[in-house]
Amino acid sequence: QVQLVESGGGLVQAGGSLRLSCVGSGTFLSINRMGWYRQAPGKQRELVAQITSGGSVNYADSVKGRFTISRDNAKNTVYLQMNSLKPEDTAVYYCNADVLINLIRNNNYWGQGTQVTVSS
Repeated sequence: QVQLVESGGGLVQAGGSLRLSCVGSGTFLSINRMGWYRQAPGKQRELVAQITSGGSVNYADSVKGRFTISRDNAKNTVYLQMNSLKPEDTAVYYCNADVLINLIRNNNYWGQGTQVTVSS
């Protein structure tokens, strides 16, 4: 079993910053792609940013230039640095990862989410 645990969410004023963290734990060989998604009430869950094990990244257009995703492979951790936050960034943010469980199985996992609220 694999667990992903997010932290770092909270309440911040527009223009402020937050850094989210997600730590993977459990029994597995490695974590490959890691990403951040978000979901606001009444909205579909959307991809915010993702990063491969080799460090390749991509971002949703709405966060380019404001958010930065990074990872520490030794700690099985992915980060999302969020700057210049806007009220429309308000959502529950979820960590997601592709995990190599054994030599023949690669599974996808979700964290339970962390709330980010941006006030105007």
